Amino acid sequence: MRRDQPRDRELGARLRAVRVEQAKLSLEAAAKLIGWSAAKLSRTENGRRMVTTEDVAVVLTTYKVPAAQREQMISDAQIGQQDGWWSRTIPGISPDLGTLAGYEQQAKALTDCSLLVVPGLLHTYAYAIGMLRAGGLSDTDAELRWMARLRRQQVLPGVEYRAFIGEAALHTPFGGAEALAEQLRALVSGYDRGLSIRLIPEHIPMHGLLHSWLLIESPISAPVLNVELIGSAVFVFDVEPYLQLLDMVDDCALSTSASRDKIVATMQGS
Repeated sequence: MRRDQPRDRELGARLRAVRVEQAKLSLEAAAKLIGWSAAKLSRTENGRRMVTTEDVAVVLTTYKVPAAQREQMISDAQIGQQDGWWSRTIPGISPDLGTLAGYEQQAKALTDCSLLVVPGLLHTYAYAIGMLRAGGLSDTDAELRWMARLRRQQVLPGVEYRAFIGEAALHTPFGGAEALAEQLRALVSGYDRGLSIRLIPEHIPMHGLLHSWLLIESPISAPVLNVELIGSAVFVFDVEPYLQLLDMVDDCALSTSASRDKIVATMQGS
């Protein structure tokens, strides 16, 4: 089965917006004009099939979109077809990780929720390697995962990023005590980079936080949620339950200033 791609979801969402807001056509009427089945157009708009530049050109021509807008969308589709590191098969790296990186590249906002560990987008080298080795990976595979994680972290300066981290993560020394200390220092420096890092107090029962997850919001397509598993990942497209949970987390988490003070106090052994 073909794996859904972030690029196709975004292009599909944009084509749907043009159909509804500009062409003002129903799905069935539009499909008939294009010469496609309604099912094919639906899959295209929902990112369930590869959207080619030819598809974009045919659909927009049928919708009588102005030439400048049509050429811009075709150009965007061509750029999206160019390979990034996340679109290539890398030995030792799950294809799910490439899909995740693709979604992150197109995001306007990212929200991490993690009770027991520091989220990967905030990892330092020693902490990440220690955690990966603790998960049973060989030194070689751990290094490969770290390189992919480091590349993923490059999105942070350009997106709105929030992290909700359980207090327990501040006391779990993956890679040893010095690795944890370095990781905590990196969290503190994250505030200076404009990152929102907030702590979830211990002993707060929340069923939806039994696992870590990352909410990815795009300026064009619907949000998607990633749940990282051992050796793979799950992408959730019905994110409404998690949005409700996020409101609860936001209410109970410490403020950014109180969280920073707590991390500093932990570093100092208080």
